[in-house]
Amino acid sequence: MTTSEPTPRSLALYETILKLKDIDECCRFFEDLCTPVELRAMELRFNVAVYLQQGLVYLDILDKTGASSATISRVRHSMLDHGAGGVMREIILREELNQSSPKEREGD
Repeated sequence: MTTSEPTPRSLALYETILKLKDIDECCRFFEDLCTPVELRAMELRFNVAVYLQQGLVYLDILDKTGASSATISRVRHSMLDHGAGGVMREIILREELNQSSPKEREGD
C-alpha cells in the first residue's frame, strides 16, 4: 500500500495514463511530462525491477544496467516492502508469459 491517499490531481494523472492509445502516444506523453534524466531514471528502475524479478544478483544487475547498488537496493526495497502490493511483479510476470513461446507455456 502507498503511504498516503492519492489526491484528485494525482488520480487525474493516472487516469490520463490509462487513456493513452498506443506506445507512441505514451512515449510522447512522458517526454512532455518528464525531463530526459527523469525518463532514463524510470527506465533504469524498471529494468532493475525486471532483473530482480528474474532472480539476478546485484552484481549481475549492476553489470547489465549500470545502476548503482543503492538504486538496486531501493528498487528491491520498494518492490518487496513498500510497493503497491506486488503490482510491478505481477506485470513483469504477465509480460514474461506473453513473450514466451506457446511451446514454453505448455510446459507450465
